[in-house]
Amino acid sequence: MARWRDIKQGKVKKEPPLKTPSITPAPIADRLKAFLTDTFMITMPIIYIIIYFVMGSREGFREHMAEGWLYILIPHYLIVTALWTFKGQTPGMKAYDIKVVRWSDPKKLPNFFQSTIRYFAMPISILSVIGLLIALFREDRQTLHDLISLTRTIKDA
Repeated sequence: MARWRDIKQGKVKKEPPLKTPSITPAPIADRLKAFLTDTFMITMPIIYIIIYFVMGSREGFREHMAEGWLYILIPHYLIVTALWTFKGQTPGMKAYDIKVVRWSDPKKLPNFFQSTIRYFAMPISILSVIGLLIALFREDRQTLHDLISLTRTIKDA
């Protein structure tokens, strides 16, 4: 342990404080931009591959639309939940420095169960006006799917 006088005179460098994870809520605008970025980076390539390579054409997709959407949603679900579980962020979230963490411990990433609940609660939250409006009235800016899955979306410092 260094003495104050030695630190003041520059003989000993003061140690920087330990970096603690930030729990600053992610702005709603950044979350929206990240969602749109993910739509084009993850969803659009899957849709293109399914429609033109798996189903053969738009007409083939139109004839078997339920099957086609199932082929689209399964890989999308696996990719997004895996990214949330292992990295805490999708490419769009990474672009805007946003991260998904556990509500109880912001140092830990959500587990696969939490990511799955978040994935299936997100369309409900987006389609119901209340699910998104909750974020406007809460100080921590969390939406319905964050509350249901016990996760929070924070700025990644």
